[in-house]
Amino acid sequence: MTFELLAWNAALVLALMTVLWGASVLLRDASIVDPFWSAGFLLVTAHTVARTGFTPGKTLLLVMVGVWAIRLFLYLLLRSLGKPEDPRYAAFRRRYGPERYWWVSFFQVFLLQGFLVVLISAPLQLAAAASAPDAVSPADLLGLGLFAAGLAIEATADAQLAAFRRERAKAVPAEPRSVLDRGLWRYSRHPNYFGEALLWWGFWVASLDTAMGWATVFAPALMTFLLVKVSGVALLDAHMAATRPEYAEYVRRTSAFVPRRPRA
Repeated sequence: MTFELLAWNAALVLALMTVLWGASVLLRDASIVDPFWSAGFLLVTAHTVARTGFTPGKTLLLVMVGVWAIRLFLYLLLRSLGKPEDPRYAAFRRRYGPERYWWVSFFQVFLLQGFLVVLISAPLQLAAAASAPDAVSPADLLGLGLFAAGLAIEATADAQLAAFRRERAKAVPAEPRSVLDRGLWRYSRHPNYFGEALLWWGFWVASLDTAMGWATVFAPALMTFLLVKVSGVALLDAHMAATRPEYAEYVRRTSAFVPRRPRA
């Protein structure tokens, strides 16, 4: 992995985020960035592999990143079609005012997410720049196992959540089920985020057969921290607790992140 290649990857992500920012200004919707979050990681990984050459190990890694990125991109894109701006971004737009948020959002949303893509993709960039022959190693296979488990958990949880939302939309207004506590959601309040964290630890494990791969442990650790303390568990728990009184009982009996049997 060279500084030149890192600089090219950063420039590509910056270009992607700048184009998205321009589109968000025209549409007045900063949440269009969300589906493209995973696309940024695929862009960086694919560019690195293309510049350094395909090998069996890097081909496996690219397939893993591609499957995850495309699934998440499509899921978030289809979920957002026809919807107004995400409440998180809408709240920021009200706080800063429309006359300022168009340029504030470039730094607060798009540049920040671009920086995080470049930072968190460190194990992907390192593994994608490995020298030949780079055969599929035991670390690759262990990483693949963790990745597959995480992806399966995330995709299943997303499907269960989508089904629950459809059920609520069709329910009698006075009798909607307000908390999803079935399937994987019986064992964790945020199984989709747990699956996302697990697959990122899989990406890191797959990089351990490269020199200094261990040093990129900050990437899955940061991703897990963001999911638990910043944009995921903490934020959604606070929102749900404020809008649904029944959520307190769900919190009492259900693990926040790592799945386990519910408390009695």
